[in-house]
Amino acid sequence: MTTDVETKPTEQTEEKKVDEKKEEVKKEEEAQKDAEEKSDDKAEKEDKEKKDEKVEKPKKEVAPPKPSVHKADYQTDVVYLYQFMRTPVLPSLSPYCLKVETWLRLAGLKYENVDHKMKYKSKKGQLPFVEVNGEEIADSAIIIKQLGEKYNTDLDAGLSPEQKLIAHSNISMIENHFAWVVKWWRCRCPGDWVRAAKLNLQQALNTRIPNAVLNFAFKLRFKQAAKKVRAHGIGVHKPEEIEEFGQNDLKVLSDLLGDKSFFFGETPSTLDVVAFANLAQLVYMDGEVSYTLRDWMVENCVNLKGFCERIKERAFPDWDEMCTSLDLNSHLPKPPPEEEKKEEEEKKDEKTEEKKEEAKKEEEKETDEKEKAEKEDDNKKAEEKKE
Repeated sequence: MTTDVETKPTEQTEEKKVDEKKEEVKKEEEAQKDAEEKSDDKAEKEDKEKKDEKVEKPKKEVAPPKPSVHKADYQTDVVYLYQFMRTPVLPSLSPYCLKVETWLRLAGLKYENVDHKMKYKSKKGQLPFVEVNGEEIADSAIIIKQLGEKYNTDLDAGLSPEQKLIAHSNISMIENHFAWVVKWWRCRCPGDWVRAAKLNLQQALNTRIPNAVLNFAFKLRFKQAAKKVRAHGIGVHKPEEIEEFGQNDLKVLSDLLGDKSFFFGETPSTLDVVAFANLAQLVYMDGEVSYTLRDWMVENCVNLKGFCERIKERAFPDWDEMCTSLDLNSHLPKPPPEEEKKEEEEKKDEKTEEKKEEAKKEEEKETDEKEKAEKEDDNKKAEEKKE
């Protein structure tokens, strides 16, 4: 009995001590947690104050985007035409380039040919293309369509719906069939074509490479282009069959024209422009160079030659001048003599600066090579000493 009575108070005392210790531990943990939170708050506050104290760095000015056109200093609403060079017989050996320039002249739009030395092509990889108000337009048909809409100019405005259908079908025949017949001959006889166009490749390409080398490269390139003609379908036929295709196309155009000035009367339309651009490639080639299709046309389709003369007189009154001087912009007024001298001097200065830059680059290159050679010699000597 005595033992049991004495044990209970002892157990209660021990439990009380354990509870007290737990409370003390709990208080210490809470105190520690409060201290940590206070220190975190203090650190955050200090960081915030430091950030506020920092002076904001001035933002770098964003560089203006590079112009997406070649002619950065363009004039508003002037059409800049990129095409092939002039020749002594034709304004352009490309029917598509001649098509665009003829349309621009008949439409009365202000344009300027860009002398790009045939360095540039459109984003589609084509010539011709135009730039107008900082925008590029490529492909001859799209150029005519978009410029016509932009400047409210339509050579076909006076045509009836039936005439527009006739025009569309004949334009398709010319560009998707007849043009490939002519291209087939050019690829098959590139030397004759160069002579027929009286091409001086050295002058045309503005290079010092001998004409003999350029002529060889030119012929090689057009023999490679024959693959495209074959892929089109024309090239798989016999020469006499291809000639007959061309004769049939010429007969269709001759019959449609009849004794009219132009295909639909007294005013040129888009069909007249396309027909002229392609027929001119035959009509105005050097007569001393034989081409059976051209000879057949002159004999059997006399009205087509007269048609070309009428378009030429209307659209290209400066034809002889441009073919003689090979001036891309013979249609533009020439600056006074003083301004011409200034321009020539500026061009000379530019060429002089270019030569100086080239000489400087060569000197730097030579210096680098010498330094490299000296280092190599030093390394060799060092290796020899080690041995």
